[in-house]
Amino acid sequence: MLFNSYEPGEFYDELFADKNEPRQDANLLIEKINSLSTEELLIRQEAAQKAMMKLGATFNVYGDNRGTERIFPFDVIPRIVSNSEWNWLEKGLKQRIQALNLFIADIYDEQKIVKDGIVPEELINSATGFLKPCIGLKPPGGIWCHITGTDLVRNKDGKWYVLEDNLRCPSGVSYVLENRRVMKSTFPQIFAKLGIKPVDNYPGHLLDTLLNLAPSHIRNPRVVVLTPGIYNSAYFEHSFLARQMGVELVEGRDLVVADGYVQMRTTKGLQRVDVIYRRIEDTFIDPLAFNPESLLGVPGITEVYRNGRVALANALGTGVADDKVIYAYVPKMIRYYLDEDQILPNVPTYLCWEKQQLDHVLANLDKLVVKAANEAGGYGMLVGTQSTAEQREEFAEKIKANPRNYIAQPTLSLSRVPTILGEEIDGCHVDLRPYILYGQDIYIHPGGLTRVAMKKGSLVVNSSQGGGSKDTWVLSS
Repeated sequence: MLFNSYEPGEFYDELFADKNEPRQDANLLIEKINSLSTEELLIRQEAAQKAMMKLGATFNVYGDNRGTERIFPFDVIPRIVSNSEWNWLEKGLKQRIQALNLFIADIYDEQKIVKDGIVPEELINSATGFLKPCIGLKPPGGIWCHITGTDLVRNKDGKWYVLEDNLRCPSGVSYVLENRRVMKSTFPQIFAKLGIKPVDNYPGHLLDTLLNLAPSHIRNPRVVVLTPGIYNSAYFEHSFLARQMGVELVEGRDLVVADGYVQMRTTKGLQRVDVIYRRIEDTFIDPLAFNPESLLGVPGITEVYRNGRVALANALGTGVADDKVIYAYVPKMIRYYLDEDQILPNVPTYLCWEKQQLDHVLANLDKLVVKAANEAGGYGMLVGTQSTAEQREEFAEKIKANPRNYIAQPTLSLSRVPTILGEEIDGCHVDLRPYILYGQDIYIHPGGLTRVAMKKGSLVVNSSQGGGSKDTWVLSS
C-alpha cells in the first residue's frame, strides 16, 4: 500500500492524523490511492501534468533566460477541508474583507483611523501603495476591493492564520478551475461518492460582480479584461477568465479616452467600455496620473474613473492594504470599524520601523522570516532557519537602511500534504489562497488555490520559486 511508509512527522498533516491513520474526511481518498500500485499512481500523475500542458496552464518568470513560459507543476493528491472548518474560514474572510474595504475607503477620505491614533500617519504616507491621486475617489457602491486573494496557512498546532492580503491583482484562480477539471478525470469514482463543493461557477460569479459595478441605467454593460500583454506572468489567467466570462481581452493600446469615456477600438469603430477588470498594477494604468513612462495603460482613464464614467475592479489605490506593514494593523481595523474581535488571526508580526522590535529582529534573524513590505512571489524575503550567515548579514544591512520596508515573523511549521516527489510520496508544505468576490454581497469561492512547496523541506510555495499546486476539496457536509 502506497501510504504504508508515509510519515506525517512533527507537522500538522492535512490528510493523516498519525502514521497509517487517515483523518476521517480523507478515508475514502486514502483507500483509493492505496488500492493503486506505484506505477498506476505515477501514470495518473503524468497524465494529469500532460493534461495541464494541453490546457496551456502556464506562467511566466521574469528574468528567466530558459524561456518565458513554464507549466505550473500539479500534484494529484488533493487537500481536503471539512465543511465545518470551511464555514468558519468563510466567516473570518468575510469579516476581514469588510474591514479592509472600510479602511481603504477611510484612508482616501477622512482618515478617521489615523486621526484617532489607530494607524500611524507616517505609515500611510510612506506606503508605496498609497496613491494621492486617489484621494476623494468614490467607487460604485463604496466597494474598493472587488476581487481578493487572501493567503492562509495552518501551523503545527492545527490553527489557521492569515499570512497576507492580496487586493491589487490577485492571481491563481484559473489554476483552481483547471486543477479541478483535471482531477475529475483522474479520480472520477471519488468525485461520484464524496460531496465536494463545485468550483466551476467562479467565472459566473466574477461576471456578476463586475456587472454590479455598471450604472443601473445601462442595459447591456460592456465588460473587458485589461491585461499588460502576453509577457505578463499571469497572461494565461487573463485570457482564460475573459474567455470563460465571454468578454473581450484587451491591452492598453486597444482602449482610448474619447468624448469623456473609455472606448475600445473595434473593426466597427470605437465602442464604449463600462467596466474594466484590470490586471495592471495601479501606477501603470494611466501615464497621465501615475507613471509617465508606462506604455501599458490608458492615458486619461483616471479622470474618466473619477467622473463615474467607467468602473474599475479592483478600484485604484487598493494596494495600500497589500502593504505588509499595514497588514499588522488589520486586527485593530476589525475592532475599530466593526467593533468585533478578529476571527482569523494574523501571524505574529514584528515591525522593523519600531526601534525595540527592530533590535529583536536583528538579534534573531536566524529564527525569523523577514519580508519586504511590497514584494511578492517569494522575492525580497529571508527565511532565517534556511539562510547562511552571509545572507543574514546582507539582509541586516538592508533592514537597517530602510526599516519601514520590513517586517519579521516567526518561522511557522506550515502544514503538509502528501505529495509525489519523483517516485515516492513525501510530505510537502502548503498554504491556501481562497478568492473573495465583493459585489452586492461578499462571496467566498469554495476552496481556493493550494500552493505546495515541491522541493523537499522548502517553505516557499510560490510558483516563481519552484512551487506547484493541488486541488482543494471542500466537503459539502
